Amino acid sequence: MTFAVESPRDRFGRAPRDLRISVTDRCNFRCSYCMPKEIFGKDFPFLPRTAILDYEEIVRLVRIFHRLGVRKVRLTGGEPLLRRDLDQLIRQLATIDDLEITLTTNGALLERWAPSLAQAGLDRVTVSLDALDEAQFQAVNDVGFPVARVLTGIDAAADAGLTPVKINAVIQKSVNADAILPLARHFHGSGHILRFIEFMDVGNTNGWRLDEVVPGREIVERISAELPLEAVSPSYRGEVARRWRYRDGGGEIGVITSVTEPFCGACTRARLSAEGKLFTCLFATKGTDLRRLLRDGSSDDHIANFLRALWTRRTDRYSEQRSEATAPRERIEMSYIGG
Repeated sequence: MTFAVESPRDRFGRAPRDLRISVTDRCNFRCSYCMPKEIFGKDFPFLPRTAILDYEEIVRLVRIFHRLGVRKVRLTGGEPLLRRDLDQLIRQLATIDDLEITLTTNGALLERWAPSLAQAGLDRVTVSLDALDEAQFQAVNDVGFPVARVLTGIDAAADAGLTPVKINAVIQKSVNADAILPLARHFHGSGHILRFIEFMDVGNTNGWRLDEVVPGREIVERISAELPLEAVSPSYRGEVARRWRYRDGGGEIGVITSVTEPFCGACTRARLSAEGKLFTCLFATKGTDLRRLLRDGSSDDHIANFLRALWTRRTDRYSEQRSEATAPRERIEMSYIGG
């Protein structure tokens, strides 16, 4: 990937390439590793509408980030398809040359929205799916949502041309470790890319424990014992998933090993919250307010210079530093910052 001339480099030589944008902090699921129901209940103070960036503000920021080298935008949440008229945002973003637009969703509303999202200019979609067993899946999402409707949403995305569809499964040892092989079998030969994610200590409410992490190496070994795998080289520098393909030609899987095999050294991602705070790490303790700059009359050049200076000071590498000392540190919740 070639970066723009103006691309800044942080203290470790990393340039900004990916911007993940949370368009809402709300979600219709209550997955324990992200938005546990006992914390995010009916009285939880979600962001008011006036605090959230409007689509014009988001597009303006993306255009500025594009000047700095960002070439991929991922829309996240919460659940992004809860944001009204999301296809209008995608249509505006699609006018920016050389920009890949992707979206991560729980799939609950994907059957309805996939055709209009694709027509608006969305390139690809990633769907979170942590199990195929009905009882297990409903226990994870904790709102009784049926797995069949997520699978129908995946089919709708593929039919709309949002391919390859990526499926993300967060694996917790005592929750869904036995879902690894059923998921691999189901998506083997489907043309979709299944990705397994180690249970991470994002935020402070998901009950993370190291002994609940199933190492990526073990996940690969389990699958390869039945469906032999071989390693694949990364598609680009900074790719988060370690890639493996089936030796029989049945496609590929990915394993995201933030805990056991950190990849901070090549991280090119920044994250924008729904209310316009910028975070330069998924495990950040605080963000930088960009909404103020958008609303106080600052010029694009001023904001670009502000972002360039912010990025050049970046030293984030939490996963490489993870230890007992960092465990108690307050971190931003994943539902607020986006995955």
